[in-house]
Amino acid sequence: MKSLSTGRTLMSVALALAGITGVHAADAPAAKAADPRIEAIVSSLEKVRSIDSVSLSPDGRKLAWTVKTKGKSAIEVADVDGRNAHRITTSAPGTCRESSALWAPDSRHLAFLSDCGGAAPGADEGHQNDIYVADTSGHDAPARLSHLTGYVQALSWTSDGHTLGFLYVPGATRRAAATAAAKPQLGEVGVDGMEVQRVAAIDAAGGEPRLLTDEAQHVYEFSFSPDGARIAYVAAPPPGDNNWWVAKLYAQDARPGASAAVIVDPATVQGSLRGLQMAVPRFSPDGQRIAFIGGLMSDQGATGGDIYTVAASGGEPVNVTPGTKVTPSWLAWAGADRLIVSEVVGGESRVSAYQVPASGAATSKSLFQMPASIGDGRLAMSLSLDGTATHAAFVSSSYAHAPEVTVASLDGRSKPASVTGFNAALSPSWGKAESITWTHEGHDVQGWLLYPANYDPKQRYGMIVSVHGGPASAVIPRWPGSGYGAGPLAALGYFVFMPNPRGSYGQGEAFVGANRRDFGYGDLRDVLAGVDTIEKTHPVDDKRLGLTGWSYGGFMTMFGVTQTQRFRAAVAGAGISNWQSYYGQNLIDQWMTPYFGASVYDDPAVYAKSSAINFIKQVKTPTLIVVGERDAETPAPQSFEFWHALKAQGVPTSLVVYPGEGHGFAKDENRRDVLSRALGWFDRYLKATP
Repeated sequence: MKSLSTGRTLMSVALALAGITGVHAADAPAAKAADPRIEAIVSSLEKVRSIDSVSLSPDGRKLAWTVKTKGKSAIEVADVDGRNAHRITTSAPGTCRESSALWAPDSRHLAFLSDCGGAAPGADEGHQNDIYVADTSGHDAPARLSHLTGYVQALSWTSDGHTLGFLYVPGATRRAAATAAAKPQLGEVGVDGMEVQRVAAIDAAGGEPRLLTDEAQHVYEFSFSPDGARIAYVAAPPPGDNNWWVAKLYAQDARPGASAAVIVDPATVQGSLRGLQMAVPRFSPDGQRIAFIGGLMSDQGATGGDIYTVAASGGEPVNVTPGTKVTPSWLAWAGADRLIVSEVVGGESRVSAYQVPASGAATSKSLFQMPASIGDGRLAMSLSLDGTATHAAFVSSSYAHAPEVTVASLDGRSKPASVTGFNAALSPSWGKAESITWTHEGHDVQGWLLYPANYDPKQRYGMIVSVHGGPASAVIPRWPGSGYGAGPLAALGYFVFMPNPRGSYGQGEAFVGANRRDFGYGDLRDVLAGVDTIEKTHPVDDKRLGLTGWSYGGFMTMFGVTQTQRFRAAVAGAGISNWQSYYGQNLIDQWMTPYFGASVYDDPAVYAKSSAINFIKQVKTPTLIVVGERDAETPAPQSFEFWHALKAQGVPTSLVVYPGEGHGFAKDENRRDVLSRALGWFDRYLKATP
């Protein structure tokens, strides 16, 4: 691994003082990449051709997608059945990136982002992205509409096809997301170098982009009204990474300098939305209502909650799904009183049609359900619909099937069908997946169990419990990427249990909120009860249990080993060891009050009771700790604190800090290194005794 050679931040100094060179703690063993089994597993995962976006033309006849080609994403256009796929650009595969393909209303023109014409470095990776439009009916080269200098995402056409809207951070130095590597905290913190994401628009014929919202609001999502004259958006004052949890819903005319009206402020409304979060605002076809998802959400982009509607002029929002036992995640209007909704239900993906009357609760009908992850690349579980909302396109994958472009009829009778074969030659190197259900303390709980490779029911196997992040999230089957995850662990010969305990999506808002002021207690009891359930019916060796997770799962790993001696090895990724110190270290503290009920300064006891560091004397479990040096969500000092405490107690441990990485690792070599180290750690401590 290469060392950090420039831009020494405060964390860089801390690494030096701790005796860390590059990414390695002083006592960290080298990654076991030389193990041929681990090397084979990692290499097989890197063969996947990822599909980053898919778009179905409004006339329902064509598809566009971006697929990994020679290491970088490239656009292809095809018939709706996947046939006659072809490139529409002339750039050599692997030389630049094309992304975010989106059909225009005329089903002829295709907008997309590309860094093929950029020379300056991009805010994310590669070069500066710009907006292009291709006329797919001819052979002319795509037209470059923009010459931007910042971060751009979320393309959206107006219904007349004359304008493209997008989210734009002028002068950006990083991707607009809390999971991206944080900027060095230098100068006047919270003032200097503020980067604000705004709604912008550009004519489809080209010209200068127009900033529609002002710099006093960081915009997270937006949508046009049906006539393109207005925009609705979720926004909060900067810094954007921190304030999404207190964002409001606004509407304004779609022109520069227009005044914005507050449509919904969760801090002041009455009822179930009070103090919670909002996402996916969408105007109704007549422009009179706005539907959105509202609920207790721990991460911007990991959307889930109830469906609300509100008058487009403002007023009290109405929860049209009170008491639902599923978690809506994305929606789109399909008629005057009809929504197409993607939702999480029992660890699976479901698409439903909701009838939403002018007053009263909505009613739903399931259109299809899959034990697979779905999405078109724009938002969590978003779908690309045709103009009549009778068909949808998306990328799907599961533990059994690698990603492919999938098309579904929304008639409620047909099954979705894959129309590509990019990854048809790949087969799992792990065993089958099984949905596990159990009842505990009045909750119906679900999780997924991945079987070990070459499973023999006559043998006994170790089992690794992998707790998801969030906590407002859910494990839904998906083909693993090249980073850390369950598939590789199962390929190495372990059962891998991935529970969706209280606090998870999939069983309604009451279940999501069941871990408030109780982190690490009820949810951990749910997890352990799931382990007991599995051990009653599967050949699991209870003396070879491991525990792991990332983010909130990293916290659950750190906290879990202080509460039980049951786990013989642990790997904590981007964890939280001390909620009290964490409150003052992280750059997203606004997310904590909805869960803890007060700030750490007003109620320190509720933070202390869930802090692993306060129970550190009880830890015996060998624990590998990994974290990104510039993680804004779960800062590296949390990992240092836990590592230092374990060393002081004589518990086997290793800390690895990855230079320049944020909460979600961006560099392939670092994702590979984490996976190799974790596989080696579990293989070292959970190996069967001859």
